[in-house]
Amino acid sequence: MIDAWFFAVIVLAVLIVLSIVRLILGPTAPDRVVALDTVNTLTVASMILLGALYRQVIFIDVAIVYALLSFVSTLYIAKYLGGEM
Repeated sequence: MIDAWFFAVIVLAVLIVLSIVRLILGPTAPDRVVALDTVNTLTVASMILLGALYRQVIFIDVAIVYALLSFVSTLYIAKYLGGEM
């Protein structure tokens, strides 16, 4: 029997694939940055759900660090695209 948490991770994986398609086909750089940030957010959500599914705290720890790095990289890219560098 498929657990509800596992089904939620599968749904998030499908959404990640759709966001990657948008990342590749995005007409402008800001569209691609938003798609990349969406992929990162969905990845963090998937890690948290997997941590709940397998009852492993390490998934949550990795998700927190990944979210922090994702946030900093998004700010850096936004600053670069804004022409402030």
